Amino acid sequence: MRFVVCLSREGFGEFSTDDLTLGRLYEVLAPADSHSMLRIIDDSGEDFLYPASLFEAVEVQEQTATRLHELLAA
Repeated sequence: MRFVVCLSREGFGEFSTDDLTLGRLYEVLAPADSHSMLRIIDDSGEDFLYPASLFEAVEVQEQTATRLHELLAA
């Protein structure tokens, strides 16, 4: 499991970033075809691709990652 924190909502062009919260932790669902995009479930509850430049990776221990996954899925 991989987690990122949202550090920016700018520079996404014509697409809205209204469904991202600065400072919020998001789980990366799967690597996208392009290394510059991340698929996450945003605040709307739907999964979307967002530029990786909006996020910073967060490393957590495996036990913590499992608990975070369960909490974010609820």
